[in-house]
Amino acid sequence: MQWLRRSFLAGLVVTVPLFITVVTLVWTFRFVDGVATPLSIGILGREVPGLGVLMTTASILMVGALATNVIGRRVLQRGERWLLNVPLFKTVYAPVKQLVAAFSPDSETGFKKVVMVDDPKRGMVIGFLTREFTIDRGQGPEAMIAVYVPTNHLYLGDVAVYPRSIAFYPDLSVEEGIRIFLTGGMALPVSLKQQK
Repeated sequence: MQWLRRSFLAGLVVTVPLFITVVTLVWTFRFVDGVATPLSIGILGREVPGLGVLMTTASILMVGALATNVIGRRVLQRGERWLLNVPLFKTVYAPVKQLVAAFSPDSETGFKKVVMVDDPKRGMVIGFLTREFTIDRGQGPEAMIAVYVPTNHLYLGDVAVYPRSIAFYPDLSVEEGIRIFLTGGMALPVSLKQQK
């Protein structure tokens, strides 16, 4: 029973973001295609195959360009704050956005780098550095790191906190680290060096 529950939850965590992404892209394409078809018939006198895909891609690129612009970023943040007040939107959008941001190489809040730690209980652990911070247990500040260790399809995992001094940063990019987890370790290089 416990295996069924765990497997169902793992499947849910994997399929829900994937389903939301696919449904959103299909809906966006259909909407833009619904606008593009009459537009092409009105202007050119005939339907242009692929115009909806082209317009969808152009729209996504324009939003991306707007999001990287200082003024555009502020406008998008304000609009996002308003939308996050809508209960259903907040429940779905916020986790999906965090998940996507975690895997983005440009994200300040996502995975920063691949890290390996010699954990006395678990052995050599590989994961992603998510945060560096200090903790003071009465003997002065101690440098610590938070490491996300995926346990199932990257979406489920454990967060472990280790002293910074026992961390080893291999010469692997975040993308290579993701590939290692997705292949069950088969994509791990034959030898690793300390990142410079």
